[in-house]
Amino acid sequence: MTNVIKQSVAGLRALLVLTVLLGLLYPAAVWVVGQTVARDQAAGSLVSVDGSVVGSSLLGQQWSGDQWFQGRPSASGYSGETSGGSNLAGSALGDEVARRADAAGLTVGAVPADALTASASGLDPHISPAYAVAQVERVAAARGLDATRVRQLVGAHTEDRIAGFLGEPHVDVLELNLALARLTAIGRG
Repeated sequence: MTNVIKQSVAGLRALLVLTVLLGLLYPAAVWVVGQTVARDQAAGSLVSVDGSVVGSSLLGQQWSGDQWFQGRPSASGYSGETSGGSNLAGSALGDEVARRADAAGLTVGAVPADALTASASGLDPHISPAYAVAQVERVAAARGLDATRVRQLVGAHTEDRIAGFLGEPHVDVLELNLALARLTAIGRG
């Protein structure tokens, strides 16, 4: 019986030590490092305009109206609480892409793939430069702007590959739309 008690006490002691180390000290250390090294990312990389938060540079969001550049479709409805892909089978995914194309008045194959397919997270804040350029005429017409000027804006907001070789060139939709809003405000002012 004393052997069982000794083992139980040793198990409880290990539980207590691991709870303190892994449940308190480790999370506290990660929080301190996050606040010290990457404060902006730890706070959600929020983007503010005139003191009001308008989005996050890490999350895509829904834009409504022809006057805005549209991001990738989202399988999660742009909700950070339910991020994830659609997990659709091949035929069902093809049907979903066709449905999106019909709803947007687009032709599958005639537009960049990111115009009709959701990202794995459903929250990708970036689109390809080709998809941004494909939207220039619509956005320019809706805003009464010269398409060349809007195309230049897309070019100015196209980011290259990370470190020159990782990933693909991309456009942050939130930043592009904020620059578009500033351009339109300047034109009216």
